[in-house]
Amino acid sequence: MAATDTEVEVSAGLESEFEHTPVPQSHRKSLLTVSAVWFGFPMILTNAVPGGLVVAMLGFWQGLAAILVANLIMFVYVSLLSYRAGQTGKSFALQATETFGTVGYAIASGFLATVVVGWFAFNTGATGSSLEHAFGWNQMLVAALAGVLFIAVTYLGIRALSVIGAIAAPLFIIAAVIAMVIASKTVDFSQITHFTGAGGMTFGVAVTAIMATFADSGTMTADFTRWSKNGKQAVIATATAFPIASLIAQLSGGILVAAGAIANATVAGGDFTPILTGPGNPLLDILVVVFVVVNLGSVCTHCLYNGALGWSHLVRGKMRVLTLVLGIIGVVLAVLGVWSLFVNWLVFLGVIVPPLGAVLIGDQIVLARRLPGRREQRFRPTAFIAWGIGAAAALCVHLFAPAWSDAVTGLVVGLLAYLLLEQVKPKQA
Repeated sequence: MAATDTEVEVSAGLESEFEHTPVPQSHRKSLLTVSAVWFGFPMILTNAVPGGLVVAMLGFWQGLAAILVANLIMFVYVSLLSYRAGQTGKSFALQATETFGTVGYAIASGFLATVVVGWFAFNTGATGSSLEHAFGWNQMLVAALAGVLFIAVTYLGIRALSVIGAIAAPLFIIAAVIAMVIASKTVDFSQITHFTGAGGMTFGVAVTAIMATFADSGTMTADFTRWSKNGKQAVIATATAFPIASLIAQLSGGILVAAGAIANATVAGGDFTPILTGPGNPLLDILVVVFVVVNLGSVCTHCLYNGALGWSHLVRGKMRVLTLVLGIIGVVLAVLGVWSLFVNWLVFLGVIVPPLGAVLIGDQIVLARRLPGRREQRFRPTAFIAWGIGAAAALCVHLFAPAWSDAVTGLVVGLLAYLLLEQVKPKQA
């Protein structure tokens, strides 16, 4: 049946997405294609917002340091997972199967695949909300139309993600530069280094805030970088996202905040769309519409792809069928307006994602030599215990020691816990 489905996809001009098997070398993509997938993902408006927020609270230099540290950590974290994906061609679900077990993987994969669908719904709703605030358009109608468009793009597969990424990235740069030019007429950019910030945020919290934006999809990077020809190209493709694209987005927001160009920056962060709509120029208004739809469309399509690929493996279905099912669910949530109610839960759940990725790194990178010939298990207790220990440590920091970074704590503790548990567990006969 699966072979028949694949033949139907190919005959329709759609390439197989290899939901249940590694991507064969014959179907791997060029470095440029895979880089475009990742490069256009974090260079988005919703990534400029936390960059601006961190600078608004910490000041320019401390905010800049937090952004740089977070992106360096993300580069190391996501690159290690990407390297393995480029080597094996395996998706996140297939990676999780090796580490968490043939049945246990469903917990890890299902958890993340559901969280990213939540982010799809959130950003689809945010598309309607943004254009309503900018032009007074009907939020529900815009969210519905945008959602249908995002589903259609995701349905086309990985090549479509590379195209929208290649469009979204330069469009962001154009919009950010225009915003700075407009702002320069009323604010002094030469004074940004003297911006001190409002306070109320620790350095650790700032690092977590920057990392949290892409902790989920960053952990699922294999869904994108499995298409790389090898591990080295997968790492290079990742570097275009972290730190390059992510830094461009976050620093754009941070610079505009430090210059005083964004009102109420401690709440709005680095959202610079009001600067573009302020002059009332019809051409700029058109740019804003295209920018918001394409920019948020980039993150929506990537998140929906992650979710559909993950759930398709869970239910032994096809990515494109799950794209339609999950996409419709996400659009309904966006249109009903409930998307705004679960953002705090999504951020909270994001706290326990990094230790999951740390367990994967420990198993498939640090202890990679143990993988060949390892007996297949339904559940791998050491993986779940280590994830639990890392998640508990992250949550404790989140609740009781906010001066620290819960994301970094979860990463380090989860990795060390897994390595220790693997050393002390009884040897299998």
